[in-house]
Amino acid sequence: MFDFSLTGLIAGLPGLVIALVIHEYAHAKAADVMGDFTPRMTGRLTLNPMAHIDPIGLIMLLVVRFGWAKPVMINARNFRNWRQGELLVAVAGPVANLIVAFISLLAMAVLFKLGMFSEGVRLVLSMMVLFNINFAIFNMLPLPPLDGSKVLMVLLPGRLAYKLMSLERYSFIILIFLMMTPFLTMILIPLQRLVLSVFNLIIGVII
Repeated sequence: MFDFSLTGLIAGLPGLVIALVIHEYAHAKAADVMGDFTPRMTGRLTLNPMAHIDPIGLIMLLVVRFGWAKPVMINARNFRNWRQGELLVAVAGPVANLIVAFISLLAMAVLFKLGMFSEGVRLVLSMMVLFNINFAIFNMLPLPPLDGSKVLMVLLPGRLAYKLMSLERYSFIILIFLMMTPFLTMILIPLQRLVLSVFNLIIGVII
């Protein structure tokens, strides 16, 4: 559960900024690795939050849990292998978020074991875990322009991929509608719990 108090908003800000920056940087880095230097030339191959954060999108995320970052522009024609490039760039953001979530959860476990686990640390790190897991899951929804749709477009035949791409003009309306229903919660919460269970299992073996 998210804390909507002022304390919760302040504690959640680091996790939210990190989730946004890591997600977009991972997209940029993957594109660069695959041969497209567009993110490098547009200043997106950086961990500087100012390069990735859209102020209005950040405020929306803090207040209503629905927002956005500046999208990373890529040119798929520059990829050495178009299909591999599109797939790698699409999954890079969600995978990076899951890695950050796991490291944050591991840090919580280590600090607790060392007796350095204060309420403030717990709140900040737990929000970082949840934000990053939710970012990964949400962005893998198969709705343009989310990352899941880009993975699906690579796998689908050309005609179906084009039809999926054509939904992008309605995406904002569809997302607003979904947020007004229990549908997203029915997807996010079980998957969030599943990811946390797997992470806790792994951490239990490590520590």
